[in-house]
Amino acid sequence: MAAVPPVTFDDVREAAARLEGVAHRTPVLTSRTLNARVGAEVFVKCENFQRAGAFKIRGAYNAAARLAPELLAKGIAAYSSGNHAQATALAARELGTRAVILMPEDAPGSKRQATAGYGAEVVTYDRYTQDRTALGEALARERGLALLPPYDHPHVIAGQGTAALELLEETGPLDALVVPVGGGGLVAGSAITAKALHPGTRIIGVEPEESDDTKRSLESGTRVTVPVPHTIADGQALPTPGKITFAINQRLVDAVTLVSDTEIVDAMRFAFERLKIVLEPSGATGLAALLAGRLDPPPRIGVIASGGNIDTARFARLVGG
Repeated sequence: MAAVPPVTFDDVREAAARLEGVAHRTPVLTSRTLNARVGAEVFVKCENFQRAGAFKIRGAYNAAARLAPELLAKGIAAYSSGNHAQATALAARELGTRAVILMPEDAPGSKRQATAGYGAEVVTYDRYTQDRTALGEALARERGLALLPPYDHPHVIAGQGTAALELLEETGPLDALVVPVGGGGLVAGSAITAKALHPGTRIIGVEPEESDDTKRSLESGTRVTVPVPHTIADGQALPTPGKITFAINQRLVDAVTLVSDTEIVDAMRFAFERLKIVLEPSGATGLAALLAGRLDPPPRIGVIASGGNIDTARFARLVGG
């Protein structure tokens, strides 16, 4: 098997140029109330305002656009609980090709509908009894499609790093950057970017308590698999960190902390009531870690609010319950 090329800060810069005019340059919010609650100056990078509702278009488009023309013309496949699914479908539409997406049967209906709405064919599976990676590889092979994994791919990681690049271009040096962790692509890209620009920035990942595979893996020094998690943060409900992402995060991530589902809901509520933004559970975990006192906050902190894909009924049920 050919060696996977390392992901560099130059790759992130090239991805930023490729995404110009495709991905939104999302806003960075500040709040005196949030600063007072946390005891630090906090900068919230609002990827909930990104195209397709989350940061994922950055990696999906960057990876798809780098495919050889003959591969791109045949179409692309992906597996995802929702946000990478939507992003890949949108990237395929933007690049004039087709997408076939493998999604879990219990993925939020709004995410599945949005994926189909971008023109993709959706194929479902049972996340608790079936291996999505094996299924996705088989699907791509059978259909003759290029497979774009949701996080464990150098071009995807480079694309995700552009969110941190934009944040740091706006804020200047930060003492810490707090990033939600699922498969590890966003935090890996963010760490590559932040450490290149400001080596003293601490990179802190945040996982749901029920999905602590990255935290366990970093503590043990090897990739650990946990049971398929049951958490409201469906975008982070993964049992094992990626091979490429783990290698990067083992080198560059300073710490991973955990938050409960209750703390995630509290953060969603705070974001809605005080910041006036809607976050899905996975998009709120970084903010949750700050609000719940899970961190010892340094003076200037960035936090990536990674997505806002949640339908009104589920949002009302969680936040109003």
